[in-house]
Order: sequence, then structure tokens, then C-alpha cells
Amino acid sequence: MAHVVLIGDSILDNGAYVAEGGDVTSRLRARLVGDRVTLLARDGAVIEGARHQLSAIPNDATFLVISAGGNDALRSVSVLSERVGTVADALGKVLVIRDRFAEQYRTLLDEADRFDPPAAICTIYDVLLPDPVQRKLANLALGVLNDVITREAARRGLPLIDLRVIFTRQDQFANAIEPSESGSEAIAAAIVEANRGMVAGRATMHTGMQL
Repeated sequence: MAHVVLIGDSILDNGAYVAEGGDVTSRLRARLVGDRVTLLARDGAVIEGARHQLSAIPNDATFLVISAGGNDALRSVSVLSERVGTVADALGKVLVIRDRFAEQYRTLLDEADRFDPPAAICTIYDVLLPDPVQRKLANLALGVLNDVITREAARRGLPLIDLRVIFTRQDQFANAIEPSESGSEAIAAAIVEANRGMVAGRATMHTGMQL
């Protein structure tokens, strides 16, 4: 029996923004009939909060899904409105944020590696801010942070759930930054696919060892 554990923020803990049964956990449980889903993610959690969630992972967990970093990005969004003298100055400010984010995110994944269940990690999807200029700037900055996430996935050989590719329609958003019921369904489907890929990979590895 699979036991999927959700770690992170409101991308996975979006019950406050949708109708009952329309959250990611409910949609995932509907797809994983006979299996277990544990929600440890918490709305508003930053990377440090996700690290604390790891200590509550059940002993029988078989697969972790980690979606963290979006709230850390929101905390730094004010830098986009700061005045600078040159483009180099602007990039320097973004670089400071990127390096701090990378250190925190790597620490999170290092600690997740200490647990037996394999993990999949999620990118931060593009936000749907109402002002088109702010939206473009915010999503450009998010691309810098997502580069950290995708590099870590590749470096560690972790499955990547790229929410930037999955979230392509306005109806997938409950507001500018939270998943709607349609968004929950898309995330649940991606988690199921990642879990199946993990199971298939382990089965192939086991078969190869037997040979």
C-alpha cells in the first residue's frame, strides 16, 4: 500500500481556498483508492517550516511530495520595486535572494534525504497577479528561484513536478497565487504520475538486481 506524504505550503494545503473536497489532499485520496495520503504541508509555510514538517513523517510513508519556496519568494517581492542605478545593481539584489533561497532549499532537501521514502519536488508556478507588469516581473524573478529547484532535482536524481508547465489556465487559480479545484485536480494527477514512476523505477532496479 502506498502512503504519500505532502510537505510544504498552500500549494498542497489549499483547503481554505476551495470548496470542501476540492483541495489537493481530497483529490489525491480520490485517485489513490486503497492507499494513504497524509497532509503535513501548511498554508503559509516557508522553507524553514517545511523542514520542521519532516519530523512528523509517518514511519510507513512510501513517497514524499515537497512543494516549498513560494512564500519565501513572496517575502522578497518588495525588492522588485526598489530603485537601483544600473541593471547590474538590480541583478545583484536578485542574486542575494537567489543565494539565500538556494542555501535554505538545499538544507531542506538534505534533511529530507535522511528519511527512507523517496521524494518528488515541485517548482513554483507562475503567479497570476492582476497587474500585467508586476506579473511579468514577479514571474521573471521566480524563474531564478525555479532554476535552483530544477538544478537540485537533476543533481539529486529526484522526480520533478513542474507546476509551471501544469498550470496553464486561469481557472486553475483560486486567486493570484493559490490553486483552485481545477488546480488541485491537476496537482493530484501529477503526484499520482510521479508516484507511479517511482514505483516502476524501483521495480526495474529490483529486477535488475535479481538478474
